[in-house]
Amino acid sequence: QVQLVESGGGSVQAGGSLRLSCTASGYFYNVYCRGWFRQSPGKEREWVASIYTGSDSTYYADSVKGRFTISQDNAKNTLYLQMNNLKPDDTAMYYCAADTGAATMGKNPSETADFESWGQGTQVTVSS
Repeated sequence: QVQLVESGGGSVQAGGSLRLSCTASGYFYNVYCRGWFRQSPGKEREWVASIYTGSDSTYYADSVKGRFTISQDNAKNTLYLQMNNLKPDDTAMYYCAADTGAATMGKNPSETADFESWGQGTQVTVSS
């Protein structure tokens, strides 16, 4: 199965930027879609952004549109999330995920159940 490891989290003041990375390793045949999710203490995990491996089509939650950019380097099996103009509400543990079973194909890839592999998360803290 796929193993995912996030990096790049940290503490930043409001208005600052961070770039998260997620590298996949292990045994797998295909990754159809990659995504970022986040979760704050006491809240449910929420979807942030996704990108299809083959087409590079991207999808964003309304809360991050215009501020976050998701991208990928398929040759390196690496996913990125460039976060600009960060706000205190962005504070959360950020998780990357991969769909290796084609569950996201043909629809908006925003559901946690459609992603089979998950990383351990990287903490992002935004202070005002």
